[in-house]
Amino acid sequence: MAKSIVLDAGHGGRDNGAVYEDMIEKNDNLRIVLALGQELENRGINVYYTRTTDVFQTPFEKAQIANETNADAFLSIHRNSGVNPGEYSGVESLVYKKEGLALEMAENINGALGLVGFDEIGVFEEPGIIVLRKTKMPAVLAEIGFINNDEDNRLLNENFDDVIGALADAVQGTLEPEVYPAGRGGFFQVQVGSFADRKEAAAAVKKVSGEGFPAMLDTKDQRYRVLVGRYQELDNAVLMERVLRKHGYTTRIIG
Repeated sequence: MAKSIVLDAGHGGRDNGAVYEDMIEKNDNLRIVLALGQELENRGINVYYTRTTDVFQTPFEKAQIANETNADAFLSIHRNSGVNPGEYSGVESLVYKKEGLALEMAENINGALGLVGFDEIGVFEEPGIIVLRKTKMPAVLAEIGFINNDEDNRLLNENFDDVIGALADAVQGTLEPEVYPAGRGGFFQVQVGSFADRKEAAAAVKKVSGEGFPAMLDTKDQRYRVLVGRYQELDNAVLMERVLRKHGYTTRIIG
């Protein structure tokens, strides 16, 4: 039986979401969702939508629409925004609880978009968000870059097809691991730092990424961990650890 997913374009109608210069978040969200839905349908995945036009829905209505489909997963697409333009960048994914298929999809989305060029901020628990709390299926809210960061906007607009392909790979890899085997957990990563302060950890991610390593931010036990790579084979993680140590990092492999 074909797998299915509900795609939600965040905000809509009188709810613009974040606004920066001439960009409106609700429009970006819908553009991404419609393109992603078409790509997933081309791959044989059944797609349901909370909205396909510029209409307003409460988060409760979005969750109700999703629950009526009995789909395998729910993905809400958003753009992030910081207080000051250009202050923050990257992708992050939110889940009700960091476990199961929702966590796998969130990690896969961050990793896939990291390959396109976005900074990977991490996966975070946000149990208060209605579309994560009220949906019956595993649910992820993905923030596709900061709308008030010019570089994130450039990455999205100039590499739009790659972004859509990466998102589709992440979704398909989670729902159909037999088709896209790299998609489901069971991987090793190299930790290069652990911080109590999120801003310090985010700065470390930016530094490590600037040196050409696929760095991301993760949380565990109220600590912010800076992780590099995602390897299904331990030997590959070991090779990356050796390179990182040559660059002066104190490392350990986690899996």
